[in-house]
Amino acid sequence: MNKVDALLTRIAQHHLRIETLESRRRDSLDFREVSVMELRDALEAAYKAGVEQGRKATKNNASGR
Repeated sequence: MNKVDALLTRIAQHHLRIETLESRRRDSLDFREVSVMELRDALEAAYKAGVEQGRKATKNNASGR
């Protein structure tokens, strides 16, 4: 699992109570109902993680790494 997949999985687990983002080939396991607020919180967490990664990349590029 790459870093992005791991991050998205942690967000799904924490905000959406989804155990894994891997397909398990069963509708009862692969399809979920989530509230609008849960979805909003998960999207906000993903956005913030992206902003943080962008800051780190900018900082690393500025320092010549």
